[in-house]
Amino acid sequence: MRLSFALGLALTLTALTAALVSLFWTPYDVAALSIADKLQPPSPAHWLGTDHFGRDIGSMLMAGARTSIAVALVAVGIGMGIGVPLGLLAAANGGLVDEFVMRGNDLIFAFPSLVIAILITAVFGPSAVNAIIAIGIFNIPVFARVTRGGALGLWPLDFIRAAEVIGKGPARISLEHILPNIANLLIVQGTIQFSLGILAEAGLSYVGLGAQPPTPSWGRMLAEAQTMVALAPHVAIVPGLAIVGTVLGLNLLGDGLRDRLDPRLRGRA
Repeated sequence: MRLSFALGLALTLTALTAALVSLFWTPYDVAALSIADKLQPPSPAHWLGTDHFGRDIGSMLMAGARTSIAVALVAVGIGMGIGVPLGLLAAANGGLVDEFVMRGNDLIFAFPSLVIAILITAVFGPSAVNAIIAIGIFNIPVFARVTRGGALGLWPLDFIRAAEVIGKGPARISLEHILPNIANLLIVQGTIQFSLGILAEAGLSYVGLGAQPPTPSWGRMLAEAQTMVALAPHVAIVPGLAIVGTVLGLNLLGDGLRDRLDPRLRGRA
């Protein structure tokens, strides 16, 4: 388990480092076209080759990491920022409030992020911002359910009853006692949703609903390369491996964090 955690951490840090470095440096300008250099295989000049416009794939990959990670990170922030309070509210009040929150979650789950993105795009047009909104909306019920489930297991415990006896209200108990004790669940779920957010962003960009040209995106790199797989397979293989590696790294990282943060699994790990 330590090996998988180390591998997940290494893959995740590689993607994050590439995204951060791309903010101020890439080997080549991702907006510069060089038709004379198109579809070159990996070489000392272009380590990962060039695409059909002659752009350096390594530079595109770095800039695409920035787009994918930014979209996924903001979307997870939206899901956590709205879903966690809703889950705490449902667990603290129960009854009609709990029923209302859970049925609202079921309603959102009935519409996958791709369908939500299509609806948003039909009104506002395709963009990275609309992809963030679509993925963020889909993350809300996930965090609400995780938060509610963790909180319901704590409310009957003695230390919560003691807090009620001394006069603390449900909101204060939720913030001071419930939330810190379920933080490990939220951290682990956050890493999982982060990986799913990257995958969703790639999927939305692949069908033209995510980041738009000239903003680089791993999903759009795959979409543009699908007709050139036989001629230049590296154009599709490289962004595909980037998506697989990052998603795998985040999932391994999430599993490792779960084993370290959950007291029931810590000794076993």
